[in-house]
Amino acid sequence: MSFQSEGFDPLGSALTRPLHPSGTSLPDAPPLQLWGGCEYTVNRVGDRFFDQSIRSGHHDRIGDLELFAGLGLRALRYPVLWERVSPHHPGQNDFGWSDERLSELRRLDLRPILGLVHHGSGPAYTSLVEDSFAPGLAAHARATAERYPWVQDWTPVNEPLTTARFSCLYGHWYPHLLDEDACWLALLNQIDATRAAMREIRRVNPAARLVQTEDLGFCHATPPLVREAAFENARRWLTWDLLCGEVVPGHPMWTLLAERGFAQRLQAIADDPCPPDVIGVNHYLTSER
Repeated sequence: MSFQSEGFDPLGSALTRPLHPSGTSLPDAPPLQLWGGCEYTVNRVGDRFFDQSIRSGHHDRIGDLELFAGLGLRALRYPVLWERVSPHHPGQNDFGWSDERLSELRRLDLRPILGLVHHGSGPAYTSLVEDSFAPGLAAHARATAERYPWVQDWTPVNEPLTTARFSCLYGHWYPHLLDEDACWLALLNQIDATRAAMREIRRVNPAARLVQTEDLGFCHATPPLVREAAFENARRWLTWDLLCGEVVPGHPMWTLLAERGFAQRLQAIADDPCPPDVIGVNHYLTSER
């Protein structure tokens, strides 16, 4: 469940007129909104795709959407996933399931935040470490935006850093690598995919917003591992720092990435950033390590 707070105490205190640090009163803020999301990961393990929408039963229960609306949600993160729409060939799209669901969301006045890749590596004809990933997702984003030009909020890639870690550093998800360079490559490919996807979406809807999510886990350490904890605590910001064009000389991660051969890619991202309009801070039971 996600919570969107604009000008309010994040713990839910009723601050009807927020104060400027000077002590003066600010204009009335929008009311606190409750946003939500169903779990719709499609991750690949070997040659098998695990679709949480099917495994949870939500795929066959359109009535869930009315139940979500009944909770008072104003926005719902919802999938139009690349792996589900175009599983076999690029451009061979089946939007049938999404058409029905998004029509129902409009009827319920429940604003969708569309996700295009959620802890996935794309369809079987690409992967996080292939050059085809970013242009492929951009093409899917363009087709989806043309299908639903009224949608304003988008998350092209959910938690890029987390996905890169689980897929290419820890080896749990496809392509099951245990390689730090592959992890950085997967991260940069997802950042490029996000930038390219938003570019295509905004060609259809210039008012489209990027809602970028990431795990904000914090590492604690005893003295022997203080340097490792400091490294991971700098790394945790990379998704947002990259999209904002902040990973340049002087950034705590610049030297490491540049020495591994990624300087030109970092500069290209910094020269054409895609800052999020809304950030989604995800925190899990395992986020504090």
